[in-house]
Amino acid sequence: MASYDMPSGVAVADVLGFEGPRSGESTDANVIAQVTAGLPVASVDRLASAVAPDDRTFAFNFVARATLNRRRAEAKARLTPHESAKVVRLAKVWAMARDVWKSDDAARDFLHRPHPLLENRPPLEVALESEFGGPRVESVLGRLKYGSAA
Repeated sequence: MASYDMPSGVAVADVLGFEGPRSGESTDANVIAQVTAGLPVASVDRLASAVAPDDRTFAFNFVARATLNRRRAEAKARLTPHESAKVVRLAKVWAMARDVWKSDDAARDFLHRPHPLLENRPPLEVALESEFGGPRVESVLGRLKYGSAA
């Protein structure tokens, strides 16, 4: 796959609502530290309301319903590192889609509409499926951003 500009850790931090890197800290190191510590539960809710504002069940793509509801009730509850990594993966795709399309609505439309370079599957489905899906969708977005066939 071709390499394109990936969304910065600052863009991901903005989407998920956590603090960006401290002075002298790389943005990637900051995101890795946040994932390792476990993102706040509010991060999954922020992402869900951005990507699928009309889908009240979207957050359950990251955490099982009962588990998420229990954690929402706990003060200072956090996601596991595995759940956090999945949230960050989609946050990167969302940040890049917003950058390419320059509009939340257009980015949502792209993510929910089947795409021929993804076997006619919606990019959102591909990105959520596995750790390999996010980079595939980012590659398509990069091709769109830089004007090659997509």
